[in-house]
Amino acid sequence: MTRYLTVVERTATGYSAYSPDLPGCVATGSSRDEIDQNMRGAIQLYLEGLRAEGMKVPAASSYSSYVEVPAWRR
Repeated sequence: MTRYLTVVERTATGYSAYSPDLPGCVATGSSRDEIDQNMRGAIQLYLEGLRAEGMKVPAASSYSSYVEVPAWRR
């Protein structure tokens, strides 16, 4: 089992997500549960497409971290 990083962003109508390791692999959803489910399906379809075309499946290499900075004040 491979774990791919997904970046989820809030939008005006719900959520959107993408995976930095899988260019063009994106999904949308109206809730956090829906975006997780839709992104999982998008990744599975993306990988199936690569395999069907005889292309190499990319290794998961992206990671995430938080950076703390002082709050800006006026």
